Amino acid sequence: MTNKYLTIYNTLVEEIKSGKIMPKTLLPSENELAEQFNTSRETIRKALNLLSQNGYIQKVRGKGSIVIDINKFDFPISGLVSFKELADKLNSSHRTIVNAFSLIKPDHFIKKQLQLSSKDQVWKIVRTREIGGEKIILDKDFLNKKYVPDITPEIGEHSIYEYLENQLHLTISFAKKEIVVEEPTDEDRSLLDLEGYHNVVVIKSHVYLDDASLFQYTESRHRPDKFRFVDFARRSHS
Repeated sequence: MTNKYLTIYNTLVEEIKSGKIMPKTLLPSENELAEQFNTSRETIRKALNLLSQNGYIQKVRGKGSIVIDINKFDFPISGLVSFKELADKLNSSHRTIVNAFSLIKPDHFIKKQLQLSSKDQVWKIVRTREIGGEKIILDKDFLNKKYVPDITPEIGEHSIYEYLENQLHLTISFAKKEIVVEEPTDEDRSLLDLEGYHNVVVIKSHVYLDDASLFQYTESRHRPDKFRFVDFARRSHS
């Protein structure tokens, strides 16, 4: 016999998937759901916890349970895909906002990431990515001026990789990536639409040219409800 909380969970999942319960709407309270399903609040709480664990709702303090848009964007982990290339495949409207653009002397952290000396200079470009009217990605790019002698904010609004490949004739070859989940910084909260979300998914990339020169360090900070991080893996046989 199926546990009642699983029956309630499956009923709510079907209503979310079918669109009967729309994304961004607030579910009824625990008391209202308990009355609707003729059960206890504890049973409802178990069903809601399972919905949260499986990415159907986000519990927001002081508000309740908000239904998450389950139509997530596939973000390829192993590939080197620019936001423009990814966004061009989407049906939603999108734009890039350049929040900060400057040529800087790298601090200790960036020196370490890009293996730089005190004499080197770095382009720092901070950009918010907006899809469907929501600011859901914050990209922080650091480019070694040795390989990128000149760049403009207008290029940052369009596509840096397109500029590097077509104008500077650089061959971008591979990247080493790390994925972590972090608490949002003040900058994240200022530049992203994060109301109700207490974590961001951060992809840290060290990007290399075809001669194995390390020229870019990037932190791509994502709102967790909007992306499904995908990869293709093949087992090697010895």
